[in-house]
Amino acid sequence: MKLLSFTHQGRAHFGALRGQDEVVALDGHGYDSLRAALDADALPALAQLAKTLPVTHRLGEIRLLPPIPVPEKIICVGVNYGKRNEEYQDGSAPPAYPSVFPRFPGSFVGHGEPLLRPPESEQLDYEGEIAILIGKAGRRILADDAWSHVAGLTCLNEGTVRDWLKHGKFNVTQGKNFDASGSMGPWMVTADEFDPAAPLTVTTRVNGELRQQDATDNLMFPFAELIRYISIWTTLQPGDVISTGTPIGAGVRFTPPRFLKPGDVVEVEVAGIGILSNPVADEAAASQ
Repeated sequence: MKLLSFTHQGRAHFGALRGQDEVVALDGHGYDSLRAALDADALPALAQLAKTLPVTHRLGEIRLLPPIPVPEKIICVGVNYGKRNEEYQDGSAPPAYPSVFPRFPGSFVGHGEPLLRPPESEQLDYEGEIAILIGKAGRRILADDAWSHVAGLTCLNEGTVRDWLKHGKFNVTQGKNFDASGSMGPWMVTADEFDPAAPLTVTTRVNGELRQQDATDNLMFPFAELIRYISIWTTLQPGDVISTGTPIGAGVRFTPPRFLKPGDVVEVEVAGIGILSNPVADEAAASQ
């Protein structure tokens, strides 16, 4: 089942995608948001509603939001594909623990919305990723139990303002949290649509040109291990997002670097989920 959050005529909704472009609004049936439905363990009920309720919208009529517009936590994982550790060329051994950092909800937009290059930098970059959406709360979750806490998966562009990553000695928070610098979506595909043992491939294209591609069987810290590790130190809540890392091929790694410019279009594709596509615009121009 594909579940999405959206606005129509200025009102927020969530619903299910039926077929290619039919949307069934599910708010007003006991839950006012997808996050609230996850918190109530209502996915089975939503599946039944999605089959029986009438179509309310078409995709072309709505504005897509990130699947969970305001999660409690967005936790991102850095340098998680095996070749990415080698990409740093510093001779370091593979890490013993995941590298993690937070992002704020306002740093993400939905499918089709512009990624904004801020006036303070010309180094807006892309990072195509697969994101886990948590469906069941848990603390100190065992790896063997991790998948039972997953509501679904979505595509994510973990857009980064590269020069602002270096402003702090011990953190990357600034460069990872510019408003509207990343995107999530276009929807969440529920966990029952995936075999947790089967690898998933994530692909990133800029203006149709392949830039990144790798599969999750090359992750240094697989999904279950990320859930286990992160839940040691924070309670994962329904609607929380864990972005699982990006493959090699980000714009900063080219010589010269190939950062995003206004007019570019970034696509992040994951088989079984879909394509997350966003144009790039200058923030100043977009705010006028």
